[in-house]
Amino acid sequence: MTHSERSIRPPVTIGFAHAELIAVLVAVTGDEPRVMTIRSGGALPSGPFEMGHRTLQSGLREWIQEQTEHPVGYLEQLYTFADRDRNNDIPGGRTISISYLGLVNEQSGAGRPGWHGWYDYFPWEDHRQGRPAVLGEIMTRLKSWADADPARRDHRHRRADFTFGLDGGGWNEDLALQRYELLYEAGLVAEAGCAGEANLGRAMFADHRRILATGIARLRAKIKYRPVVFELMPESFTLLRLQRTIEALAGLTLHKQNFRRLIEQQELVEETGGTESETGGRPAKLFRFRHTVLEERALAGTKLPLSRN
Repeated sequence: MTHSERSIRPPVTIGFAHAELIAVLVAVTGDEPRVMTIRSGGALPSGPFEMGHRTLQSGLREWIQEQTEHPVGYLEQLYTFADRDRNNDIPGGRTISISYLGLVNEQSGAGRPGWHGWYDYFPWEDHRQGRPAVLGEIMTRLKSWADADPARRDHRHRRADFTFGLDGGGWNEDLALQRYELLYEAGLVAEAGCAGEANLGRAMFADHRRILATGIARLRAKIKYRPVVFELMPESFTLLRLQRTIEALAGLTLHKQNFRRLIEQQELVEETGGTESETGGRPAKLFRFRHTVLEERALAGTKLPLSRN
């Protein structure tokens, strides 16, 4: 059996279900959050859980190696997806997908991964340059969807306003999954069967975009209480680069002075003694992550001082 034949085999059947392993592998490159894909950006790396796999995670690592040849370090289980009719390409049973979130450093020369920006798939999620123009179109379409059902109109309007931050509470970056699911319910994404000209964001195979949204929501929430962002950083870095990485993931801007004050208070980093020139200005100090903080019970996490300008 050739490499390509094995890579596209459908998941094996366990009883009446197909067991599949799937990866959301994230990197931040050039201040942009990116996800590793296959099928020219249309799917996430995945493959069946086979009898020869020692564990779920080791099985997933084998599939990633086969499909992309990209090294993977940090992995954590994300969610198990088992809804009915998730994958209509696989007849005769239900597909159960065990997903993982991985944090890597993008290596363009490794294997055959196709790296694509998060915000190609979710253009409404990036608020670093202000409110995205696409949100106006989204709210217009959601209003039409809500008005189409008089019995549930008020409830739908409230959901749309809350999910997209129009209820007075402001934009909540952690609701990435809820926003995609609302657009799916309203029939505004290709995966829900909408017309191509009405589709919002780049589509993916089956429910892979929903799985990606789950990974984004998990990571956005997690960087606020665990220092996982350092898995995406080089060995040494400036505080500006650390700030830009967190901003890329959150899709929001951070208050520079407050950010640096919090990093200092939490003692997450230490100076290396080196410097690096940034944007033509004076050299900036280089820092590294203090691994000992993982053993300190008082660790509060990487709280984000978000700018609301």
